[in-house]
Amino acid sequence: MKNLILIRHAKSSWEAPVHDKERFLAPRGIQDAHLVSQNIGAFLPKANIIWSSTAKRAAETAVIFAQNLQWPLESIVFKDELYTFDGSKLEKTIKSCQDSYENVILFGHNEAITEFVNKFGDIFIDNVPTAGFVSISFPQESWSQIKAGKTTKILFPRDLKYD
Repeated sequence: MKNLILIRHAKSSWEAPVHDKERFLAPRGIQDAHLVSQNIGAFLPKANIIWSSTAKRAAETAVIFAQNLQWPLESIVFKDELYTFDGSKLEKTIKSCQDSYENVILFGHNEAITEFVNKFGDIFIDNVPTAGFVSISFPQESWSQIKAGKTTKILFPRDLKYD
């Protein structure tokens, strides 16, 4: 069995005139990343590999989660190929994971994440929002063979905010 957790980077800032890959988290994004990461501990597998896009906003989100969940920062593997908005490219990267890893936690971008969860999960999600968390379990023993999985947990910042 393989377990995949996809986390969309938190809300980024459009304030500074920087290249897209260099955009940093907005204050709301920092707050939402803390909020979600402080509420998912019970839904995380014990052993895992953590992958993050090399985009600044995804890396910052991964670091916030790591700090709140007491993961060693050096356990985050930054992968250029995760800086994609294309679901098929994301799928290719996930399917390339070594089978020795049962659990993958991935920090990435939309539209890729929403496309992936709708292709492989069993619950349709119109849009995975920033700092959104989606967990999918697959019965297959090989990442390269994953297909229809079961969406086991969805948690979005709005689920944790009380007006």
